[in-house]
Amino acid sequence: MTSLSSKNAGNFHITYDIGFPDEATYLRVRDGHAVDARSVASAFGMAEKDVVSVIAFDPGWVIKVNVRRQRASGDPGETDVFGAQQYAPLLDLEIPDQLGAPAR
Repeated sequence: MTSLSSKNAGNFHITYDIGFPDEATYLRVRDGHAVDARSVASAFGMAEKDVVSVIAFDPGWVIKVNVRRQRASGDPGETDVFGAQQYAPLLDLEIPDQLGAPAR
């Protein structure tokens, strides 16, 4: 990964953008399904149904992930009203060294 960010996508969702340094890396991750609803849900400890979408954006070498917030933005007990500090669990995703082979 070259870039990783998170932000609000309305009051009830957070969006994550995962950017890659080159097309080959992006395609390896996209085609290897290293970032999918199951892996994202596992990373965040949420139900797979709470991963709203995983979208590959080929022109930008970016994978965009949208999830339901556990609490609405600004609700009592909510810890990050802007959703800007929520991406850390994605750092633990296992990215394959090559298609079909998980990273070690």
